[in-house]
Amino acid sequence: MLRRRLASAPIIASVLIATYGLAGAGQPQALLELFTSQGCSSCPPADKLLGELARDPSLVAVSVPIDYWDYLGWKDTLASPAHSARQRAYARMRGDRQVYTPQIVVNGSMHVLGSDRAAIEHTIEQTDRNPVIMSVPVLMSVGGGNLNVKIGSAENRHIGGEVWLCPLARSVAVQIGRGENHGRTVTYHNVVRRWLKLGDWTGTDSTWNVPVSKIKTGEIDAAALMVQEGTRDKPGIILGAAFVPIGGQMTDDGGQMTDDR
Repeated sequence: MLRRRLASAPIIASVLIATYGLAGAGQPQALLELFTSQGCSSCPPADKLLGELARDPSLVAVSVPIDYWDYLGWKDTLASPAHSARQRAYARMRGDRQVYTPQIVVNGSMHVLGSDRAAIEHTIEQTDRNPVIMSVPVLMSVGGGNLNVKIGSAENRHIGGEVWLCPLARSVAVQIGRGENHGRTVTYHNVVRRWLKLGDWTGTDSTWNVPVSKIKTGEIDAAALMVQEGTRDKPGIILGAAFVPIGGQMTDDGGQMTDDR
């Protein structure tokens, strides 16, 4: 069943993808965050759909597993309290109290049922009407043992935000032993495993070089990056985003990065 939970009441311009050190073609139109749970019987169709959407180069689609349904009989093996807090923070900022699974937040701006492809596409079109959303050019590539991030300047010098790097597990199959999805094996796509704040973006050209060794573990094989207005506790619209797969490149070089989740 569709599960809802109340919380307290209270970003199309060029975005570039790169793969393995080569500047890739593509202009992501939207960042999709799917808030999902292994304990929600309505979620598997949304999880499957996200896998399909993740293959679309015009989208950066990630899974953000929440933990507030763990009490129903199955502890989500991918969930984080920080994910639940992010979902609630979005609801507070929108002022609509809508916290449920499966929920997709589109460009940090609007939400929609995560299993409804038509509604997702319509919501992407709606957020496109805001000229600031996804207006900041972002280039992310892997090369020389580093994850290289370049963020362009903004036409509107008054905008700024935070730069977040999310190491991802591109495909995780989970055999669920109890709860509403008992006996099912569900595959989760582009699962966010950490939130790393690279720094603040003030509207000017910015670069970061993150050693792959700082984020690469056995399960991490991709990364998403987002430039977002607001703060962790008060997330706003997405100004730019990118996705890149990560190979086996490792380095012991130094680097600066703050793990804030």
